Amino acid sequence: MLRLVLASSSPRRAELLRGLGVPFEIVPIRVPEVKGRGWSPEEIARYNAVLKASVVSHTRRRSLVIGADTVISLGGKTLGKPASLREAASMLRALSGRTHEVLTAVCFSRTPWPDETLWLERTRVTFRRLSEKRISDYLKRVHVLDKAGAYAIQEHGDELVAAIRGSFTNVVGLPMEYVKKELARIPGLLVNRRPARTQRKASKT
Repeated sequence: MLRLVLASSSPRRAELLRGLGVPFEIVPIRVPEVKGRGWSPEEIARYNAVLKASVVSHTRRRSLVIGADTVISLGGKTLGKPASLREAASMLRALSGRTHEVLTAVCFSRTPWPDETLWLERTRVTFRRLSEKRISDYLKRVHVLDKAGAYAIQEHGDELVAAIRGSFTNVVGLPMEYVKKELARIPGLLVNRRPARTQRKASKT
């Protein structure tokens, strides 16, 4: 039977996947993600998702590995994870009162067969107009340095977001509507009501 592996260090993605009741192993992968200029937001998300899944799949036999990457696209410009609170505040100012896209690429890599499936989910998110005080208060309440666009929809997101069009779980970090449908298609995947909680050391390249 196939084992399910999540190639991610994101606790949010792990929590979403546990909701399906499918046993899985977590490999908190660390890879040098591409952030280069000249790449579109879609290209960045797809490349990073495939990279994460492929690195882990080489170490796991008879496994289905899920790799994912989420980026924010604002007017064609990519917003990744802020390097500092100052950069985080700048991102929130840029998002204020505007609509952006949350793009999550999901790669399913199956071993030992060289088989990969790649999907890109889009969700449109409209922000409220944010005052400097609201931005400052949000950054004090929520740790944002590990979050694309410097916000988390599931953590006081109502303070920032006015409307969402599309998958909510995509904004969290993993489009579960697609993931659930894809897993249902795959024979040999052991399904159980009690998810596994095995942790592994981070892989590095």
